[in-house]
Amino acid sequence: MTTDGQGYEQGRQLLVCGETFAATDPSGALTAVRGGSSPDGLFVRDARHLCRWQLTVDGAAPEVLAPMSYEQEGVGRCVLVRRGGRQEPSPYTVFREQAVAEASFVERLRVVSNRPAPTTVRIALTVDADFTDQFELRSDHRTYVKTGAVRTREVLDDGVEFTYTRGDWCSSTTVTSEPPPDGVEETGTGARRLVWTLDLPGQGGAELTLRVVARPSGTEPVRAPESPAAVSSELADTVREFTDGVELPAGAWPELSQACARGLADLAVLRVAAAGPDGERHLVPAAGVPWFLTLLGRDAALTSLFALPYRPELAAATLPVLAATQATEAVEGPVAQPGKIVHEVRHGELAHFGQVPFGRYYGSVDATPLFLVLLGAYVEQTGDAGPARRLESHARAAVGWMLDHGGLTSRGYLVYRADRGGLANQNWKDSPGAICAADGGRATGPVMAAGAQGYAYDALRRTATLARTVWSDAVYADLLEQAASDLRDRFVRDFWMPEKRFPALALDGEGRQLDALASDAGHLLWSGLLDKEYGEEVGRRLLEPDFFSGWGVRTVASGQGAYHPLSYHRGSVWPHDNALIALGLARYGLHDEARVVAGGLIAAASACGGRLPEVLAGYARSTYPGPVPYPYACQRESRSAAAPLALLTAVGGG
Repeated sequence: MTTDGQGYEQGRQLLVCGETFAATDPSGALTAVRGGSSPDGLFVRDARHLCRWQLTVDGAAPEVLAPMSYEQEGVGRCVLVRRGGRQEPSPYTVFREQAVAEASFVERLRVVSNRPAPTTVRIALTVDADFTDQFELRSDHRTYVKTGAVRTREVLDDGVEFTYTRGDWCSSTTVTSEPPPDGVEETGTGARRLVWTLDLPGQGGAELTLRVVARPSGTEPVRAPESPAAVSSELADTVREFTDGVELPAGAWPELSQACARGLADLAVLRVAAAGPDGERHLVPAAGVPWFLTLLGRDAALTSLFALPYRPELAAATLPVLAATQATEAVEGPVAQPGKIVHEVRHGELAHFGQVPFGRYYGSVDATPLFLVLLGAYVEQTGDAGPARRLESHARAAVGWMLDHGGLTSRGYLVYRADRGGLANQNWKDSPGAICAADGGRATGPVMAAGAQGYAYDALRRTATLARTVWSDAVYADLLEQAASDLRDRFVRDFWMPEKRFPALALDGEGRQLDALASDAGHLLWSGLLDKEYGEEVGRRLLEPDFFSGWGVRTVASGQGAYHPLSYHRGSVWPHDNALIALGLARYGLHDEARVVAGGLIAAASACGGRLPEVLAGYARSTYPGPVPYPYACQRESRSAAAPLALLTAVGGG
């Protein structure tokens, strides 16, 4: 849950807990906004279970005296008054507290009289649940037919229940109040208005506690929390349990330790429940809010790798969950292939009915090698070979995918093709046009992205070690080691650009180099794919001014036709990208350069209240004194939360 009081767009505020988040305006209201980069509402498992939550006092919306803020962990607070002027101060004050728990929301309204004489106040709360799928709220102008969908409302003794059915899909949202409302009114729309008449003694007050329970289709109902304070206490216990025992050196760089502590606290609440191969329950890192509060294979693997030296429990949970979602057959819609690790898992209505391919979507060229990298790194870091033994068949299937469907045998590299129903690009830079030439020209045909080849190289070598030391299969180990060596030789031959002294961003289907100078080269350092001479040359090049903004390394170096400081993947600065670069620089002995990258990111974190966002604009630090937010970034993102831990590994904390 957010605690720094910073809104993520247009003053909106976020409360987050597992698969549930609420995004409100500064008064704590929900207003049924559709489209844009930051929807408001109460969301659970990809659906909006509360779209309107609008308070009126004596028939008018109150004025915000103190906007919603989060001084106490997990509780949003604001102060509201009746609109008036200097000559007519408000006769009462409304103190509002809000919190979210799993599939639930709770609010405490305390109305206090400011006058010595008794007074009566009429409180009304307009509520509605539209059950809109998150994919309908994105600004991509898509529409979806929902034949047979029915919404109903039922008045309860203490509130109202909204239901939504469509075929075998049935969801509900229940709103109750303590004390019960005096009435529930129709509004002429689907919304209902709960009303109370409160008698306030002179200088005295009255309280209302409102509870919302969301029940997504196919889930069991939860119990609503008693109060915002109860949620805060439970959350504090969760964070304490997750962060206790992690020793972060203060040393000479206290800001780095502070960023690590903030990141760990965020990771504690950015975990969602998922099942392992035997149906066992695990908590794994979700990608981020507002759009990706779900399992993304690449994101979960990288987050777990960053946190591995400090919280190996994340990797121990992520590995079996990714194994459980591994494809076992070829399916065209979700681009599944045997052995491939899932890219994205969705639980919403549109995924359920196949209107979007993301129920289990496999459009990622790099989640599979990253699964293998994580498995090998976990055994190396912890000495616990249990997961490698349990998941041996899954690991061998993942290698099989890389060699067969992935393209290593037939094309010499991991290769992907644009998916019309899903993603055009299927590496970490997955936006349209992200894989490009220096002049901005887009890739056509099959694509072989540089960074993914580094992951494949590392995966082959680490899996060879597992085969030799855990599975006692020397023949298989030899095969994988030879495949890794051959890949390294091919890569230098085909990707290296002698005139630029830098690797190409990718090869197209004809083997032509896409010559944009891009940060992906730093991932090759992390993977160890480049030899020492080339690696050192690349590492130093990444710190030159066209790449390094002062806050971090840009995704694409400035001065190229492809560059734009507000492009998602062609000029912005990504903390997780820079964390991989810092680890790679340290691997090649470029420790001063690693400290420069870490210093820029930690300065950005300090300027953002201690928390690294998903992505920053690419403007130079000399141009503007603070990091400029990227307008569509996730405010809370697991890879960014874990990035300070990777920096700590890279630079040693001091």
